[in-house]
Amino acid sequence: MANVLVVAEHLDGKLRKVTLPTITFAQQAAAVTGGQVYVLVLGSGVDAAVEEVSRYGAAKVLYANSPVFSDYLAETYTPAIVKAARETGSTLVCTPSSTTGKDLLPRVAAKLDAGMVSDAIEVFESDGLKFRRPLWAGNVVTTVHVTTPNKAVTVRTTDFDAPAEGAACPVESFDAGVAPTDTAQFVSFEQVKSERPELTDANVVVAGGRGLKSGENFQMIMDLADVLGGAVGASRAAVDSGYAPNDWQIGQTGKVVAPNLYFAVAISGAIQHLAGMKGSQTIVAINTNPEAPIFQVADYGLVADAFQVVPELTQKLKQVL
Repeated sequence: MANVLVVAEHLDGKLRKVTLPTITFAQQAAAVTGGQVYVLVLGSGVDAAVEEVSRYGAAKVLYANSPVFSDYLAETYTPAIVKAARETGSTLVCTPSSTTGKDLLPRVAAKLDAGMVSDAIEVFESDGLKFRRPLWAGNVVTTVHVTTPNKAVTVRTTDFDAPAEGAACPVESFDAGVAPTDTAQFVSFEQVKSERPELTDANVVVAGGRGLKSGENFQMIMDLADVLGGAVGASRAAVDSGYAPNDWQIGQTGKVVAPNLYFAVAISGAIQHLAGMKGSQTIVAINTNPEAPIFQVADYGLVADAFQVVPELTQKLKQVL
């Protein structure tokens, strides 16, 4: 029997949605190993996040509510996670495949002498615990067998649903035994403030491409997103052209999203972009080129001029929403 430890992510005291699919992955792994799922919350002022995550099927939630963890530093988080893994008997540690997870988990893996898998999209039993992960913008899926006793995995959260919400599990304060470090110092966190939802957490995403021809024309993308209560995204070509900021970029070298509804406006659908959004439940594509690759993955496609149909669609939606 081997337990599984999930490292929760939160922002401004609120649980990030990417934690929930990671718990689903952990539950599937625990079903293979015969163990239990533990969730670790590190931070300061995280009571709300702890209470929320306790309702999603873990055996227990451990939390360290300390000023030491008020700002993310891998140098303080790593020893706390290692200690929690050892105390809970967790031989598998997992995080969302986010910026934080990708920075943090390799350090945890090194401390635990653990083999590591990035962007896992499946876990299963086949003569041992094995994982599947995508390569080459999702065109190839490889099977990875980690032979070390301890394992560390970042989870491609767009490939897992959130677990069912239920009764709260036990919650326990965790003594991480971590003192402030003098080897690294937190300087600042330049957070982009927006009334729109976080791109990777949004249920609706409206994304624009280079076909919009200018940054000013992204206003109609923002207007549509605001009517739908969604987030705004962009292709790499649009970002590289200076039409949109870097934090809007979706794709292989940007953010991976899987909203309930995804609008691809004036986006041709290069393979690198598809890698970041093809897991969306419903995809709507608007493009003047009927041969654009985006139509191959779209559930609904409209061959039309975005400059005409997007403002019209926005106005009609305003009348009914």
